[in-house]
Amino acid sequence: MGIFHWFRRAPAIERRSAASGFTAEIMAAREAYVSGRRGIAELTATAQSCVSLWEHGLALADVDGTDLLDRRSLALVGRSLALRGESVFLIGERGLIPCSDWDLRTRNGKPTAYRVSISEAGGGTSQTALAGEVLHVRIGGDPAAPYYGTAPLKRASLTAGMLNAVESALSEVFELAPLGSQVVPMPETPEVDRETAGRDFRGRRGRVLLRESVQVSAAGGPAPASDWKPASLSPDLERSMATETLAGAREAICGAFGVLPALFNAATTGPMVREAQRHLAMWQLQPIAALVGEEASEKLGGGVALDVLRPLQAYDAGNRARAVATIVEAMARAKESGLAPGDLGAALKLVDWSE
Repeated sequence: MGIFHWFRRAPAIERRSAASGFTAEIMAAREAYVSGRRGIAELTATAQSCVSLWEHGLALADVDGTDLLDRRSLALVGRSLALRGESVFLIGERGLIPCSDWDLRTRNGKPTAYRVSISEAGGGTSQTALAGEVLHVRIGGDPAAPYYGTAPLKRASLTAGMLNAVESALSEVFELAPLGSQVVPMPETPEVDRETAGRDFRGRRGRVLLRESVQVSAAGGPAPASDWKPASLSPDLERSMATETLAGAREAICGAFGVLPALFNAATTGPMVREAQRHLAMWQLQPIAALVGEEASEKLGGGVALDVLRPLQAYDAGNRARAVATIVEAMARAKESGLAPGDLGAALKLVDWSE
């Protein structure tokens, strides 16, 4: 140690803050981010029903090409995509490890490295991984940030806010408004007598109540004869159009998740339920399954395919049965007419199916 050692700089100490090991206040502050990006409409039963359909539909998918995508992981993928718009899994030695939080670095708009946080029972851990070691599935990407995904509720934030406002207002009305309360005009008597008479009305359902009414005069005019006619204090929700607004917001949220609103209609029928299930599987879950299969094929080094239509039976069984019956009947008539199966196929090719 010489005199020049005094002029040397002290070694820089790198300090990082991670969410693991913090107090319960920090965990509660991040609860909305873990469950959903906004934490508003995710609390409604409409959004949770749609999220459950995504979660259960992807959990039933047939996976071909890998054993890492088990049903538990697919259910987590469905829920994370529905609430956050993206799902990240670290490829470990024993399977896929779900990540609760992540940060990434990109080049040419594509991720190259990740720093992921893994939740543990005794406190989470954080580690860095290359892009090839991470499964990152995202939906609703934006050209300005294609490496991030957006949830359906974030893309429809205005409707989600309206649904939250309507349900919050209705919950406050049923909690604080004097529903069923009535004001009964009483004669000019002391306050004690009015309180005693008011308590007599309590618990007397179905009984005949007789009270003496006294005609009084005030300000030189007689009191009305119907001085015992009650006046209701219940708010008039019909004029506020709360029912129609709530129904419209619910249908819009269902449409944002790719669920036909008729599926939750009280007057729906069996064929409509089957059509809603087919619509959800074909136009919403199967494209997501294709994205998951493409990401898994790129990162796992083999062809991976996911099929949602077969396990969910999202096909028109009635039309298929009628088509098979028609073909069998046509073949039987052709055999009776002396036509060979090859002649029947040639005849079908000559038919103009565009008409």
